[in-house]
Amino acid sequence: MNNSTKRKVLFLCTGNSARSQMAEALLRHKASDSFEVYSAGTEPEQVDDRAIDALRKYGIDVKEVSSKSVASFDGVMFDYVISLCDKASVECRSYPNAGKQLAWDFPDPKNRSGDQPFFKTLNELNTRLGMFLLVEQKHKKQVKDNSIDAPLTEFFKCLTDPIRLKTLMLSHYHGELCVCELMVALQEESQPKVSRNLAVLKKSNIIKDRKHGQWVFYKINPELPLWLKTVIAQTTESNVQTISVELQRLSAMKNRPDRASFCK
Repeated sequence: MNNSTKRKVLFLCTGNSARSQMAEALLRHKASDSFEVYSAGTEPEQVDDRAIDALRKYGIDVKEVSSKSVASFDGVMFDYVISLCDKASVECRSYPNAGKQLAWDFPDPKNRSGDQPFFKTLNELNTRLGMFLLVEQKHKKQVKDNSIDAPLTEFFKCLTDPIRLKTLMLSHYHGELCVCELMVALQEESQPKVSRNLAVLKKSNIIKDRKHGQWVFYKINPELPLWLKTVIAQTTESNVQTISVELQRLSAMKNRPDRASFCK
């Protein structure tokens, strides 16, 4: 799509260090064919590493992440200017070059309590942006996460088997595991049994594999829609005790493949 036909979106926050950065990266990831996306702060500060980590964890490109002042966009016309905190909403209540101005108030993840505050904010932003795209995009093309879909019922059916569920949880925790590691962790002596369950996950596009020499490694498919990766992540992080024994077995395993020599 030619840039002249794309609509411009500017996300505003006070520091441009977390919420606006995540919103910019998410919308670019979801709909870069339709939108030019930017972010800025009224009082810009350094981008929080935890925001970058949250984006990277779900396969979202962060190479364009940088903190900018709203003043750097003086005179630029935007189709949408979206503030993400009350302070920015007040300070930029009437942005001079906005076709439409929206005020979304999200809690600052740096001040949120509980586990995974940046992950929670990222998930909330993703949900709101999904609604934004449904409402604001004028064409009928369904916007996805540039991803491979696993059918809804098939995905949840995969989670009903203990081997497949724990395989996904262990893969999320470690990032990548080979069959021999899964056999030790799950205390399964039958490689065909483990391989059959891996084949089910692979057929559903939930995991992907790569072969290096004698080893075959499996990981969560980075092209899965964000909501599916979110389900796997929240399931693992909220129930890590479920795989504590398996993690201990892996930790005690000898002659594990050397990750450094196999990573691409």
